[in-house]
Amino acid sequence: MRLSSNSPPETIIMSKQYEAATPRKTAFLGLGVMGFPMAGHLKQAGHAVTVYNRTAAKAVDWAARHGGGHAATPRAAAQECDIVACCVGNDDDLRSVVLGENGAFAGMNKGAVFVDHTTASADVARELAAEASRRGLRFIDAPVSGGQAGAENGVLTIMCGGDPATFDEIKPVIMAYGRMAQCLGPVGAGQLAKMVNQICIAGLVQGLAEGVNFGMAAGLDMKQVLEVISKGAAGSWQMENRGKTMVDGKFDFGFAVDWMRKDLGLCIDEARRNGAPLPVTALVDQFYGDVQQMGGRRYDTSSLIKRLAKK
Repeated sequence: MRLSSNSPPETIIMSKQYEAATPRKTAFLGLGVMGFPMAGHLKQAGHAVTVYNRTAAKAVDWAARHGGGHAATPRAAAQECDIVACCVGNDDDLRSVVLGENGAFAGMNKGAVFVDHTTASADVARELAAEASRRGLRFIDAPVSGGQAGAENGVLTIMCGGDPATFDEIKPVIMAYGRMAQCLGPVGAGQLAKMVNQICIAGLVQGLAEGVNFGMAAGLDMKQVLEVISKGAAGSWQMENRGKTMVDGKFDFGFAVDWMRKDLGLCIDEARRNGAPLPVTALVDQFYGDVQQMGGRRYDTSSLIKRLAKK
């Protein structure tokens, strides 16, 4: 099932085989196109779930559809929970639901674990982990890859940073919406790994866009060409899932250009600090800026082809 980037989150969770896990009292903060189904998978896996969303009506809707609870503030949602998961937009959004009088940290019991699925900076992960430690809490940064479809189907890849023992404790719970979860180092490592993921995707999507545009300009049946070359060395997830939709000029498959530019900005900022050159990533980021100027802020990331096809 496909949703456009402007569609409300899907309410029918795709079939998912849940591994046996001890039921835990959990909260989920942020019910966008990712968080809404992720929280649903937690409930279907047998966990007690209370949700919070800045737009309260969405939390009420989620609770009505899934049978869980909803709360008016992050603090209220987090009270008495073993695990509090979060998936919001950026560093500032994250701080707004975690810190302050009504933030999640204020409601969590000592020893509880905060699991952050937001794609954010490694710096904010370290900042919040330090604050969690001061309060006797534990923190795992755990950005995800797999997009809206991965969230709906419960097959996200989850890249984590933090204490390995804490990761082992929460892994059976977060695998409710994952097919792969790995602890990759101390706090911040998850966010850095997600940056690697986005750097790789940026180059792949630009290469695919150029290839599809070239083939169409040459008069080839590009759907037929993609069917052939996807079975060879050029094959990739992007080719399998976005090649034909590029040919069709359809760009409403979830992860938006605005979000990708936010992510690539994190990558470029981190590269300035660690000295790693990112020439292709920086160029593709500029290309996504062109797509935004063409009115494609909410197009999915495969819309890079539009700036080629218009020439």
